[in-house]
Amino acid sequence: MAINFFTEDSPFQLKQKNKRKQWLKEIAKSESFQISDLNYIFCSDEYLYQINVEYLNHHTYTDIITFDNSEEDGLIEGDIFISIDRVQENASKHLVKEEDELSRVISHGLFHLIGYKDKKKEEAELMRTKEEFAIELYKKS
Repeated sequence: MAINFFTEDSPFQLKQKNKRKQWLKEIAKSESFQISDLNYIFCSDEYLYQINVEYLNHHTYTDIITFDNSEEDGLIEGDIFISIDRVQENASKHLVKEEDELSRVISHGLFHLIGYKDKKKEEAELMRTKEEFAIELYKKS
């Protein structure tokens, strides 16, 4: 069971890595999932844009891209790319702390791997509820 954090094309360094790992395991457990192999890659806008173009043929900037590598039900395997530039900009735009926005995006990727969607209005509302739960869980841990 491995959770890894990497950076690409960004000076960002994640703080409290062990606390983040425990928090992610708690989120997965609360949804009756277990993390097998999960990689978070924190990167720049340009780095994530190139991934978006190359792998998804989307010519837009985004805050997160999640690749699901899971092969077994209930077992999470995946790679989650997060633009730190977008996280910082979104925190400023929505008047929230950067740490809370980072928690939102980190948990968002995990919730996608668990199976939650966010394309339809009802799905997006449920995703926001899950993210808020995760943010509060992190603050309490």
